[in-house]
This record gives sequence, structure tokens and C-alpha cells, in this order.
Amino acid sequence: MKAVALLRTRIAYAETAFAELAIWKVPNPVVGSTHSYKYRLAYVVEGVCVVRYDNEAGKGDHRHFDTEEQAYIFQTPEKLLADFERDMKRWNHENRHS
Repeated sequence: MKAVALLRTRIAYAETAFAELAIWKVPNPVVGSTHSYKYRLAYVVEGVCVVRYDNEAGKGDHRHFDTEEQAYIFQTPEKLLADFERDMKRWNHENRHS
């Protein structure tokens, strides 16, 4: 089985803000992860990635929020998308005056 794209999209939220979402079902877990998904979710504002969830090989599941990086516990693709959306809203709320 090859990797199967489950989601690949770019969503514009404003002239200077967009999200890129990509989730694949993979035949074997990415090194560092225990599930059969590969993903990369990014929220970019004014050319800067301010929220990112990914599971790059060797690093496993993790999330970036502003300059902080921490481990992420992957459960399902639906929960991943909900957590990412929650962090986008949080970032927008915390930075609405900047």
C-alpha cells in the first residue's frame, strides 16, 4: 500500500493568514510515531508559521505554538484537526492587538 492522501487543502482566512492542511494514511508508522498517519498542519500569518502540528520522521508527533515546541499525543485525524483549530483560535485571540 502506498500513502493515501486523506486531506490536502489550503484555506485563506485573511489576505495575510492561511492554513495548509495535509494528512496521509501510510502503510507503516513514521519513525517516532505509533500510528499509521503522516500529517503537516500549518497556520501562517504575515509570512510566519505561528502554529504547526507535524510528525516528521525521527521527531514523532509534536506541535509548535509561536516559538514553543512540545510533544503531541495523536489520537485520531479528527481530534488532530480540532486541536489545531483550537490553537489557531487561541493564537488569534492572544495576538489580535499585535
